[in-house]
Amino acid sequence: AGGHHPVREGEVFNMRYQALRKLGCGAFATVWLCQDMRRKKHVAVKVLKSRESFAEAAQDEVALLRCVSSVKKKDRAGENIVCLLDDFRMIGENGFHILLLRALGPSLRCLMGNYAAQGLPLPFVKKSLQQVLAGLHFLHKRCRIIHADIKPENVLLYGRDKSLQRLLPDTFDCGQRTDLRLKGPGGDLGNRLEESDLMSIEVKIADLGSACWTYKPFSKEIQTQPYRALEVLLGLDYGTPADIWSTGCLAFEMATGECLFDPQPGKYFSRDDDHVARIIELLGRIPPQIAFSWNKSTKFFSRPGALLRISRLSPRSLHSILADRHKWTKDAVTAFTTFLLPALQYAPERRATAAQCLQHAWLSA
Repeated sequence: AGGHHPVREGEVFNMRYQALRKLGCGAFATVWLCQDMRRKKHVAVKVLKSRESFAEAAQDEVALLRCVSSVKKKDRAGENIVCLLDDFRMIGENGFHILLLRALGPSLRCLMGNYAAQGLPLPFVKKSLQQVLAGLHFLHKRCRIIHADIKPENVLLYGRDKSLQRLLPDTFDCGQRTDLRLKGPGGDLGNRLEESDLMSIEVKIADLGSACWTYKPFSKEIQTQPYRALEVLLGLDYGTPADIWSTGCLAFEMATGECLFDPQPGKYFSRDDDHVARIIELLGRIPPQIAFSWNKSTKFFSRPGALLRISRLSPRSLHSILADRHKWTKDAVTAFTTFLLPALQYAPERRATAAQCLQHAWLSA
């Protein structure tokens, strides 16, 4: 009771959507590939757990998605946000469940699995980031929504070109695999798309399950750990700049195939401790007015500039990582870091906005 609904292949939801196979499973829901029997097309159905707290969160998600759909209709903006097609309730053996339908596509994570060694081609990285940032600008300014979980799994690929769809024959199977096996009429094309095909892919921001209103945060704990903004780690108030920090982490990972921050717990320190340490190693000392601007600052710091449980740090720079480890040229490193560092400013009020990131020369170069 209160848990997942045991969906079975062939089950029909709302007398219309027939379950074909599971796409994925998370802490709050399962997602199923379904056939819309009325429109004869595939859709994704998200089946929320039935416990009351999950039902309340689902109602919040529905409200957020309806806001996006409503604003999008008024000015045709927001095309880079996955839209809600339908929502309805059903009763199962474990209680009431809320089901949401979305447009369907594999995630950016699936595609990145084929380019892990050196990252995605930079023209595609720039194009995708333009679309993610345009989507965030729409959410932040038009809808007053914080996404709160920007990461590769929540950026979906979308192919307008039908020939591209043939190159992605099994786009619904990323739950079982870490990459996309790309095949065409002539057989296996290897693990990578031609750049011309890659550039025809659009991306959309998905999953507003963790999102909230800018004027009404739902939770203190948001974002997946490697993409979590400093202010969220420190327990401070957060706003739309938290999404920009995550986007900066996403940009680095897309461009290099490497996580910007991949914190791990140790024998004497937590994953959060390691995360703060890695941020300091890369971006420098956290100013005291930020580090000590909350009443639980002693969770991480013994005094200004000193971590409580990690005494030895190994400073590194974005320039050295890109030049030495990834063999980028000096000009390429300089151009990228001037785009990235404003998205990783410690003070949220000084962090670049989505609109400012969109205007940066690196994106259009």
